Amino acid sequence: MKIIDIINDAASRGTTRFTFELLPPLKGEGTAGVFEAIDTLAPLDPAYINVTFHREDTRYTERPDGLLERHTVRHRPGTVGISAAIARRYGIETVPHIICGGQSLYDIEDALIDMNLLGMHNVLALRGDARKGETRFDPHPQGHSYAEGLVAQIADMNRGKYVDNDGDNGHGGYKGPAHKTNFCVGVAGYPEKHAESPNPEADIKALRRKVDAGADYIVTQMSFDNDRILDFIARARTAGITVPIVPGIKPLAVKAHLTVLPHTFHVDLPPDLVHEVERCRDNAEVRRVGIEWATQQAAGLKKAGLPVIHFYSMGRTDNIAQIVKQVF
Repeated sequence: MKIIDIINDAASRGTTRFTFELLPPLKGEGTAGVFEAIDTLAPLDPAYINVTFHREDTRYTERPDGLLERHTVRHRPGTVGISAAIARRYGIETVPHIICGGQSLYDIEDALIDMNLLGMHNVLALRGDARKGETRFDPHPQGHSYAEGLVAQIADMNRGKYVDNDGDNGHGGYKGPAHKTNFCVGVAGYPEKHAESPNPEADIKALRRKVDAGADYIVTQMSFDNDRILDFIARARTAGITVPIVPGIKPLAVKAHLTVLPHTFHVDLPPDLVHEVERCRDNAEVRRVGIEWATQQAAGLKKAGLPVIHFYSMGRTDNIAQIVKQVF
């Protein structure tokens, strides 16, 4: 089932459902941790599950001649594979992330073809972050600089247009009618502005370009302030963006989140939340505060009539289960 249909169905029935996001297992780790996290939430009827995609890293090893040799490594490969495994095991719609970073048009097309062959027709299209150790995003020389290009490529495949769509070209290419894929495409929105955007107005314009390129719905970066989320939705509507917007929230779990989350995700933490966390004596208390804050957020967004709320789990889901049981 397409994600847009899941969202529209919840909206038509006047209900609110929840979704959550997982990381692929670390290389060599296996699926046990991922399945354990899903086992906690699967009985609570999640609308769908997102699976993140992680950029490649660079490692240097010394050769016998003393020179350094560069290697490209991925610490969390297998986004498409684990997504297919989740869908098969649980029967829950699963949304793999696809990013521009480190991938050519051909790499992206190959991943989408694999997804199509596996019967997976939902994708979240993202630009992705800069590679670790780099200060700015550097696109693949044969790839996309922005997510709108990735969205347009997926939309082209839905129309039967592939990277090399003009016949054989001497490489044994297929010359017959091109298969049309059927992807539902989600994109990211930023209630507090993308870190690289010069201002909120430019950020909304960039979001509009992604929607115009073919995005079916938007899921927001985590935000801890419902007023900002609802203001973002209002500004998007004023700009002519009519597709559904799914708000993203995250329960704080450790005191280090006070510095890690603003640095990593470029979000602000409300003063009241910071004050409560700073008063905590240990991370067990922080976890309780995080659950209480996210519960209030989820309840407020549900009351506002939003049909789907997305939770960022970072691999831990027992706190999300507590929130879901209270709100949904």
